[in-house]
Amino acid sequence: MNKTDSLNWSQFKGELVKNPDLNLQFQYAENKWVDASYHITEIKQAPIVSVDCGGVMNSWTEIIVQLWEPENEQQERSMKVSKALSIVAIVEKSLPLNPLGTVKIEFGNSGFDTRQMFPGEFIIDGDNLIVDLRPDAVQCKAITRGGSCGTNDKGEECCTPAPAKQKVELKNLAVAAPCCEPGSGCC
Repeated sequence: MNKTDSLNWSQFKGELVKNPDLNLQFQYAENKWVDASYHITEIKQAPIVSVDCGGVMNSWTEIIVQLWEPENEQQERSMKVSKALSIVAIVEKSLPLNPLGTVKIEFGNSGFDTRQMFPGEFIIDGDNLIVDLRPDAVQCKAITRGGSCGTNDKGEECCTPAPAKQKVELKNLAVAAPCCEPGSGCC
């Protein structure tokens, strides 16, 4: 998913607020669901400051909602959206979350390596509000702005092949000139 397609915190929370009575479920891959016994263990706000390969400084904020599946806990239905909103309210009392922060859901279990994913679409299916998660991907910010993948102070791209080096002919000085002899005055 391109960052421009990602949801910000205000949009994400707004979808939750519209559906407080539904069960909140997360689908992390096709036909793969976060177990109904999940907990929202924390909500992180991460300010990011970086310099990309084109030499441009970038900054943004990510809001990361971490989900955890406890082992050996069985539950028939996921938590209600209203319970998730009560956790959000507790977090926001201590940590005002940036409404424009990019939302990511962090999840992993024994069969799925922990990673951060974007909430794709929200799907209402009966009594369920399903958040369809999409993988994040590495992107080159310089190329997405129409630039090149890094340039040096001469405007040369860092990712282009180096020019062929000019061959220099070496002379064997020991053979080209007679050696100095003691008393010859050459040294």
